[in-house]
Amino acid sequence: MSTFDTELVDRFEALYGGGRALAHVHAPARSEIAGNHTDHEGGHVVAGALDVSIEGVAALNGTSTVRVASDGYEPFELDLTDLEPRVAEQVSTAGLVRGMAHELRLTGRTPQGFDLVMTSDIPGGSGLSSSAALELAVGRVMETLWEGDPVTPTAMAQAAQRAENVYFGKPCGLMDQLSEALGGIAHIDFADPANPVSEKLDFDFADKGYALCLAYMGTDHSVSTADYAAVPGEMQSVAAEFGCTRLCEVPIEDFDGHVNELRAKLGDRAVLRALHYYIENRLVVERWDALCAGDIDTFLDLTRRSGASSGMYLQNVANGGTDQPAMVALALAERLLGDEGAVRIHGGGFGGSIQAFVPLDRVDSFIAGMDGWLGEGNCRSYRISNEGAYAQWL
Repeated sequence: MSTFDTELVDRFEALYGGGRALAHVHAPARSEIAGNHTDHEGGHVVAGALDVSIEGVAALNGTSTVRVASDGYEPFELDLTDLEPRVAEQVSTAGLVRGMAHELRLTGRTPQGFDLVMTSDIPGGSGLSSSAALELAVGRVMETLWEGDPVTPTAMAQAAQRAENVYFGKPCGLMDQLSEALGGIAHIDFADPANPVSEKLDFDFADKGYALCLAYMGTDHSVSTADYAAVPGEMQSVAAEFGCTRLCEVPIEDFDGHVNELRAKLGDRAVLRALHYYIENRLVVERWDALCAGDIDTFLDLTRRSGASSGMYLQNVANGGTDQPAMVALALAERLLGDEGAVRIHGGGFGGSIQAFVPLDRVDSFIAGMDGWLGEGNCRSYRISNEGAYAQWL
């Protein structure tokens, strides 16, 4: 065992006792490389698993109760004999654990009580999808501890998405869960939600002279859940006008021919957000092609265009109030980089983090500058991790 595993085991045994077979679980965070709010509309995304993660150890406890202890949070217990969704557990870890138990039961497993100790170096509320990492960590633990057939990364990601939608109360797409389940950098096409098509690329931004930096703006994006939910809601209201559920089902030519009617019925923001989908979906494919060709300059130029579309058309950078942390962070990052690199909103938007591709020789000064404005430790560089979420016996 590594020193890290040994420390986790020591903490587990101090809390719950020893003498049992232990499983270790790993679930990484993710960075959305391309595809801002395209996944829930059946579009394309490029996402990468990161070198920050949830780590944990778990063991069966011979009861019907799950006991969970995680750094920085109050320990809790959950009875597995009742796996129905609870309104009181929405936006909570308990809700996600109950939801994943429900999903893993559907694989033919018999839920059994277990103890789980976790630690995480994923910045909370920063838009790196710690909630998806938690879902996958819990799901992989249940897969390992409860007897049954292996669960593919795609199936586990879909189970985690359903748990987040139903038990956590957040209408997320599948990008976060699938990218973290797969690991590495992946291009994912969500046109068929039951069978998303993915391909992975062995790519390191450092080889092209850049670092992937994320700056956390100090505002928990979970407080903007309603703003976030309005994005797919408005996009899908446009699709509904054509008798469809998602924008991927609406040819852009049909959309173009009905812009005036859509504006009159749904308002301008819904139309603008639909326009962003069509623009961004094309840019995702072009950025993936640039990465595959090793053309970092084209990738950066297209990333700047993506950021502009998110700000102007998708409008998930500012919610119109006097507090606009994401917009401030983007402006400050552009000021530091000038004409070099690229910056864009990251993830759901409104709060959380921004993304920057920074020349390697400017990383230290960029981080120091952003930390000076946002707070010490709020900006850092990340590497892509090839390991997706997994659990294995120690």
